[in-house]
Amino acid sequence: MTEDTDWSIPEAAQPDGAEFDFDLARALDSVVSLRADIPEDAFTASILGTERVGNGVLIRDNGLVLTIGYLITEAESIWLQSNTGRVASAHVTAYDQSTGLGLVQAHADLGVKAVELGHAEASPPGSLVVVAGQGGTTQSTKARILAKQEFAGYWEYVLDEAVFTAPAHPNWGGTGMIGLDGRLQGIGSLYLEELKAGDDMSGGNMIVPIDVLYPIFDSMLTEGHAPGAPRPWLGMYAVDHDDAVMVAGLARNGPAYRADLRVGDIIERIGPESPKNLADAFRRVWALGPAGVDVPVTINRDGTRMQVRVRSIDRSTFLKQPSLH
Repeated sequence: MTEDTDWSIPEAAQPDGAEFDFDLARALDSVVSLRADIPEDAFTASILGTERVGNGVLIRDNGLVLTIGYLITEAESIWLQSNTGRVASAHVTAYDQSTGLGLVQAHADLGVKAVELGHAEASPPGSLVVVAGQGGTTQSTKARILAKQEFAGYWEYVLDEAVFTAPAHPNWGGTGMIGLDGRLQGIGSLYLEELKAGDDMSGGNMIVPIDVLYPIFDSMLTEGHAPGAPRPWLGMYAVDHDDAVMVAGLARNGPAYRADLRVGDIIERIGPESPKNLADAFRRVWALGPAGVDVPVTINRDGTRMQVRVRSIDRSTFLKQPSLH
């Protein structure tokens, strides 16, 4: 595999090693490019594509790479490339739906050293960080943390405290957020068109803080998943809409689809309580029990109130399971 893509980061936005008290070049060398090939009949193929290209960060010298999970979901083959030009195939070690983080294991030495792990709490809003892609300084951005706050994604995903940075990295998936201590503090997840930076609105990135990895790390390495029973999944894509939560899409043949929820339905209650917002709605579902639990939902459809019972499932049953070796 070769990855010669130039993501056109302006020189003024690139980090300069002279500005930092740690070895910037060594830290950037821990970031590798990642390409994953996905079967055409995979559940996520139509949403995320069959060829996914992004980044990962070497976190152990034995070839263990941390990345964002959507790059490797249902992957049948994975290839990594380091700044040395070395290429290695890899396999999925684990993917955690709750945090969105994934681990892959390289099958050969990539010729670089692992970065030290840190804590996102070491960088408060306003802090300077480096959002690093594979390719060194020319493929990395010097960024500021604009905010740390709750983030809810329509795909039944919530982070209690996501990190938001600007300017945006153009190849954000799996980038490493490196703090002024030279340690990995987060993994790039999303591009957001509008983030408030002072009086201006500009594009930026949502970063998954590294701190969410620590409680689940050992289980991911030994079991291939986070500890505990899987969360209930409804296959319901929802959004905040006019102070309410609205169904914006459905996974075909998923639990919500089979229960006859429809696009445009307003979620008035989950169980006996009304959700305050999207994050609250998902948390109320998860609080009912593990995957398989019945989820009572009260909806408003074109002015008519209806009660629906959705039999949740483990989301992983909808996905092709990768070979772990």
